[in-house]
Amino acid sequence: MAHNHAGTPLTRYGRRVVATAPVKPTPTVKATATVVPAPTVRTMIVCVPDELPDEVFDRRLLDRHFGVQGSIAQRFWAKPCNVVRRRHLIDPRKGKPTPCAGGPVRLLDLDALRRAYGMAAAFRYQTWSTIVRRTHDARPWVTFLQRHLTDPDDYPIQQAEADFGDQPRVLAMRAHNAVTYGRAQLDEQDLEMFQAGPVAYQNYQYLTAIAADALLTPQGERLCAESDRAAHRLAYLQKANHYLENADDDTRVVAVLLAN
Repeated sequence: MAHNHAGTPLTRYGRRVVATAPVKPTPTVKATATVVPAPTVRTMIVCVPDELPDEVFDRRLLDRHFGVQGSIAQRFWAKPCNVVRRRHLIDPRKGKPTPCAGGPVRLLDLDALRRAYGMAAAFRYQTWSTIVRRTHDARPWVTFLQRHLTDPDDYPIQQAEADFGDQPRVLAMRAHNAVTYGRAQLDEQDLEMFQAGPVAYQNYQYLTAIAADALLTPQGERLCAESDRAAHRLAYLQKANHYLENADDDTRVVAVLLAN
């Protein structure tokens, strides 16, 4: 092989030789499957046939009969009823409307309970909008949790918690909760729905009133959201409310606060 005066390599026949760079192997990218975090279930609505005895609602028997670990909780309101009908309620207490853990659908005032939740949501939203004023929209916790579960080595749970908590809007909510108690506190799980606006938040709470976080049918089917994302929770609430609205009048529903 000869060289011309410019130093370009030539073949023996005078044609130029095209110099090519060495080919580097393409690095292998490890595919990571996205993990969907399980939904948070604090309260479950258990639906049972009317003929079951009240003893099955003892916290020691809930797991045996329904596979649910927890205790019944005051959540529903009963319609005005006489002493005979009152016996069909589950753990009724004094008051008007009568608070109870549940009972036959025909004796529960589900519409009044939903309206009350919606009205309370309107006042709660006013509080929220005041304390988060001048802060930007924040990403919900489920976003950080999903990133951690998908790649726990590169994104540990401690980093996820720090990144979520460092958002100014979340800090404002936590500062409010630090000086308030009980129902005056704001649930960080509702962040997405708060940010969706007052009407969206009221509708969300209206639906949550009778459906809670999950529902168990008499046939053993469990309904719940796919994850804690607002869209998934709304899909569950719509389905659960439709089920309860069309349930047989004699079907008994009871709210169960699940054990941690």
